[in-house]
Amino acid sequence: MKVLIVDDEEMIRNVLREYVEFEGNEAFEASDGMQAVAMCRENSYDVIIMDIMMPRYDGFSAIKEIRKFNRDVPIIVLSARGEEYDKLFGFELGIDDYVTKPFSPKEVMARINAVTKRRQTPEEGGDKVYKFEGLTVDMAGRNVYVDGEKVELTPKEYDILFYFVKNKGIAISREKFLLDVWGFDFYGDDRTVDTHIKMLRANLGSYRKFIVTLRGMGYKFET
Repeated sequence: MKVLIVDDEEMIRNVLREYVEFEGNEAFEASDGMQAVAMCRENSYDVIIMDIMMPRYDGFSAIKEIRKFNRDVPIIVLSARGEEYDKLFGFELGIDDYVTKPFSPKEVMARINAVTKRRQTPEEGGDKVYKFEGLTVDMAGRNVYVDGEKVELTPKEYDILFYFVKNKGIAISREKFLLDVWGFDFYGDDRTVDTHIKMLRANLGSYRKFIVTLRGMGYKFET
């Protein structure tokens, strides 16, 4: 596994590199967002660990730029900024996880393994194409079409929609979403789920109607 570590603090890069390589992976480093974007244009990585507060080009700007040409690579934010606004903004940009400093290197590695495992593990029914009126969900190709037009979703939006489709007609609590879609003990709250589903609905156009809100409980995909 190739891991890109982006942080302006050399000590943090060294600590993470040590743990990444100890588990048999390759580690690559960038000291600011501008360097990270350039490296991602020329190379592919299995996961990116991105700091936010960096000189020249901050982490959020780098993520926004990387997502223009690579919407699939898992990105884990590692930041001293732990405010809820920053976390939600990061998820809106399409990150997979958000870890606040100070951090445990073992926890970071656990989260790296979790996000990459979710991308590599075949989904049940993942070879199927589902059609709901003008909404087409191609799990194998990881593509979604609205009235024949392909729509671009963030990685987490794809995960949520596929989870909805596999559990069609079943009421799903926000806690169940956090457990099953994020895949481990996620340090978030209900607003994280609501924010992602709000963005997903916006991308589905008129077929947002299939995602039904269950007041005080969660959501259901109903066609």
